[in-house]
Amino acid sequence: MQKKRLIMAGGTLISALGIGYFMQSTQAPSAPQKISTAGVTGGVAQPAPEAMAKDTDSPDDTSVDLGDVTLTSAAPATPDTPVVAELPTQSVVEAALEEKVVAVEPETPSEQTERTCEYELTAATEAAAMVRLSLSAPCMSDQRFTLHHNGMMINEVTDATGAAEFTVPALSENAIFVVAFPNGEGAVANAKVSSLAYYDRAVVQWRGASGMQIHALEFGAEYGADGHVSSEAARDQSVAALGQGGFMTRHGVAELDDALMAEVYTFPTGVMKRDGDVALRVEAEVTAANCGRDVEAQSIQKEADGTLKSQDLVLAMPDCNAIGDFLVLNNLLNDLKIAAK
Repeated sequence: MQKKRLIMAGGTLISALGIGYFMQSTQAPSAPQKISTAGVTGGVAQPAPEAMAKDTDSPDDTSVDLGDVTLTSAAPATPDTPVVAELPTQSVVEAALEEKVVAVEPETPSEQTERTCEYELTAATEAAAMVRLSLSAPCMSDQRFTLHHNGMMINEVTDATGAAEFTVPALSENAIFVVAFPNGEGAVANAKVSSLAYYDRAVVQWRGASGMQIHALEFGAEYGADGHVSSEAARDQSVAALGQGGFMTRHGVAELDDALMAEVYTFPTGVMKRDGDVALRVEAEVTAANCGRDVEAQSIQKEADGTLKSQDLVLAMPDCNAIGDFLVLNNLLNDLKIAAK
């Protein structure tokens, strides 16, 4: 089936809500605008104590053997009247002490040894205003958790040792990162990201299989040409650090059920030596996982003055006979205006 792109006037169909929408990860957005595609034509705490009951072995069996008792008789009579001593008629029986199991009362909670879990999150800045996060939570092996940062939310997973390490984009110069596990425990880290002032940054985030993706067309580039940046032609942060162009990153673990995911485009506006525009497009591919369903998403964009602008949307995907087509949302993100430095 030939892929088609259906252009949608996102400016009149998307409602701007607060960045806090995705912070309510278990609730639907507060009355976002629903976009129908029908008829579109081409165009962190400590864990609870764990009682460590002390095992007490039963005492060793103890017995006394009475088999060696010596039998005695009365004193003999005078020699003139011999008397035969009579042995006791009752037989001697061997006896042993009765076995007894000693029960040990369990310790009271105040006597139990508590096993604590230390949660530690550290942050280190990298090139292009990126931050490397390292998490250590030894009692949380192979556990899903959520990272919160200025309205952006993604799901990650610890390894068998309870550790995780990943890189995320900073959305503020005084960046605060919060890791939260489903039990409400977690950790916090912060980083000073002074280089963020040189970069524009645009985020689109969603839950589950949305088919969402960002396409950046730098300086008039066409789809598939040099200057078209997407998840399939993502580049890396060194390109932006050198002032040569933008790059794309995707965050989250897609294999998780109903995972929180995000895609982020970063452009080095403050160090470019070329005038021009960067057109930003958000597309939603119609797939077997999302066809005929509503898709929820949110955009977050860093403005020139450092403030963050967010918009929420609910997009009604076409029926499954449109699998392979794309819905193009032109105005969910603002284009970038570049002036040579």
